[in-house]
Amino acid sequence: MQWRVNIPPLTRVLLALLIAFSVSYQALRYGLDYTAGHYLALVPQWALFTPWVYFTATYSEQNVVTLLIAGATIFYGGKYLERAWGSGEFGKFILLITLFPNFLASLIYVFLFAISQNISLALVVIQGSVALQGAFLVAFKQLVPEHTVTILNGAVKIRVKHFPFVFLAANTISGIVLGTDTALVLAWVGFITSWTYLRFYKRQADLSTAGTGGKELRGDASETFAFASFWPDAAQPPIAAIADGLYNALIAIRVCTPFTTEDVELGNEQATARGEGGLPNLLDHGAGKAGRNKQEDAERRRALALKALDQRLHAASTNNKQQSSTPSSGVPSATVEPATSMTEIPAGTQS
Repeated sequence: MQWRVNIPPLTRVLLALLIAFSVSYQALRYGLDYTAGHYLALVPQWALFTPWVYFTATYSEQNVVTLLIAGATIFYGGKYLERAWGSGEFGKFILLITLFPNFLASLIYVFLFAISQNISLALVVIQGSVALQGAFLVAFKQLVPEHTVTILNGAVKIRVKHFPFVFLAANTISGIVLGTDTALVLAWVGFITSWTYLRFYKRQADLSTAGTGGKELRGDASETFAFASFWPDAAQPPIAAIADGLYNALIAIRVCTPFTTEDVELGNEQATARGEGGLPNLLDHGAGKAGRNKQEDAERRRALALKALDQRLHAASTNNKQQSSTPSSGVPSATVEPATSMTEIPAGTQS
């Protein structure tokens, strides 16, 4: 049987760019001059003279290990996201999470240099796909948060919604302990850039049952994609308070448009309807295992949807009871009791 790998067109281009830029970067460093790598990698002091590095730096890996990790990220992540969103939307996402995190990272190092006057901060080399990796994990958290990834024949099981936190924690600890500060910065700016775009700006088709065909939504107001939902349960309340305060401040200065109650409810419906197929053939192999995982994901999504619906109904019922229990002015309580008794339903007539 002939072995075929079906890779979407833009993902193929990204893989080719990764190999071409990474090989060229090594050729520049060791073939011409060790400092010539700044023609492909981002060095804050020289970036204004070589502006194309804001794009090429993401795909210029410095060793074989990081090249393999970047290749796996683009192959698996790019293949899934391009099929889920289409090449056009995926291309916009790639441009954003390639250019903007590198630009923000260079500004951070320029700012640190201006404060400390440490010239090494202006000459730091910023490169690699760390921001891309963080951005992809945020996108998976949005699309299939309850999908379980099984590693090492079931020895390790982790849900997709926990990956962004693990990724940020690992890069933060590594940056502090091992001195990989550029990876720390890129991980955070890639995460924030991706979440901001997907939360407030990316357009998506309306998948909810109440939606009409062809309608598009902007952003994702669902509760499962709120900023606080990326962190452990114990840390969510204080993070939610800080995030809400910042969000309200941005609304006050008209930087953000507030989500309505309808937006949140529709976003929750979108989150339930999204990702029915799970993550096929990402890390799990075998039709039986894929079928079981798909069924488990569907059951978890249904349980979450029923829980959210039950909470909304309970809140609505509580409000109605509070309103009905408040007597109107001038109406004696004796006249209320017969009306209340007439609304009782005999046990035998309940469905």
